[in-house]
Amino acid sequence: MIKIKLKKKDIVKVISGNDKGKTGEIIQMFPKSYSAMVKGMNIKKKHQKPTKEKKGGIISIEKPINISNLSLVNKKEKSKTITKNININQTIKTKTKTKIKTKPKTKTKPKPKPVSKLKKTKKKK
Repeated sequence: MIKIKLKKKDIVKVISGNDKGKTGEIIQMFPKSYSAMVKGMNIKKKHQKPTKEKKGGIISIEKPINISNLSLVNKKEKSKTITKNININQTIKTKTKTKIKTKPKTKTKPKPKPVSKLKKTKKKK
């Protein structure tokens, strides 16, 4: 069995399918079938027979999505919003928002230095 990194109440983004690009919250997990139910995603129509308790007709229900089609939305990778106070004429204070995008740190290897080719000189006799 494969280890699942997603859990209930996580916010995920749909990678493929009809709801591609949409984000939602996980309502229920099904680890045996390797799928999860996401709120407002993969909605299908179902024809229901009328009973004494329920009215019949066409109802829409959420179906589970395979976990391989979901990716976790990481809050740390999103751009940070910082509020700053600016004093204008020392009487009016206004707040402005600035967005700072953070890039993940990656290690880069230094480029090797090119080896200079020495010209061979002929000796005169």
